Amino acid sequence: MQFIDLRSDTVTQPTQAMRDAMCRAVVGDDVFEDDPTVKELEAYAAQRLGKEAALFVTSGMQGNTCALLAHTRRGDCVVIAPTAHIAAHEAGSYGQLAGVSLRFPESVNGVMDPASVRACLTDDSDVQVAPAGLVVMENAHSTGSVLPLDNMRAVFEIAHTQGVPVHLDGARLFNAAAALGIADVRELTQYCDTVMCCLSKGLCAPVGSILAGPKDVIWRARRARRILGGGLRQVGFLAAAGMVALRDMTGRLSEDHENAKYLGELLSAVDGVHVFAERTQIDMVFFTTDWDAEKASRYPAWMLGRGIKVTGCMDGEYRMVCHHDITRAACQTAAEAIRAFAAEG
Repeated sequence: MQFIDLRSDTVTQPTQAMRDAMCRAVVGDDVFEDDPTVKELEAYAAQRLGKEAALFVTSGMQGNTCALLAHTRRGDCVVIAPTAHIAAHEAGSYGQLAGVSLRFPESVNGVMDPASVRACLTDDSDVQVAPAGLVVMENAHSTGSVLPLDNMRAVFEIAHTQGVPVHLDGARLFNAAAALGIADVRELTQYCDTVMCCLSKGLCAPVGSILAGPKDVIWRARRARRILGGGLRQVGFLAAAGMVALRDMTGRLSEDHENAKYLGELLSAVDGVHVFAERTQIDMVFFTTDWDAEKASRYPAWMLGRGIKVTGCMDGEYRMVCHHDITRAACQTAAEAIRAFAAEG
């Protein structure tokens, strides 16, 4: 059965061009740094992201963890929005692996208030207070919002004034650029020291992310990747798909954004469904419903029975995500199914 899968953009299938590139890839041992396809990907990614060096990692979470380990010392605190992926969805790895705590400035949908960030940037002059070792921004944010460029600039400048580096969790970096109408993603990455971007999700690679930044930081991140079990051997097969992702797939993300807006409009017309239109900025649609707990518990299975995969209610909200494998017709089918479900007793 061919499903309509709206659970996440992580479910995308690799394109035929990626499969072909993987079959043709020239490989070596990447721990010895002699896999030519990995080297090609890392050099291209560094140039594309405007950084000195880049590192291929297995996942966005591994890339973020490598950044934490490369930037901070155990006992530091990281200034970050409470809804950021590192804070809320990475299994507490910041504490377990990097030995850091988190400090939350005032924020709305992941957009941190610059003045509040400044107040969080403690130094090591007070032995009772953890010094700030890193500021993390996330763009696009996992709430579906996109950080404005002037906000990124303000946070970056404040952090650097205090001598604190900035990491950008850019799991959906190219979605953010598309939403902001920015053709050259370096307009965003100029406001961070390191950046992680996923090659999967909307870019469709089967595995992998990139961490980019200064050469010395990326060298420390390479060591951190090894500590985390990320030393891979003939991984050029995966890097080949990543090259296709970066080279060919970033320009089509606005199509996913338009489909998400369309899906949001269709859902808004369903009785008892309330869409957060202001957060439909990338490929995600968030909504609440008037359904009681019993009806809400039946929703995922009911949709699955009609060939549509969805997630259930999380923190009082529902989410649907458009991607390369979701057409406008699929959006219509999903909205019609929700209308039918909502009308049931």
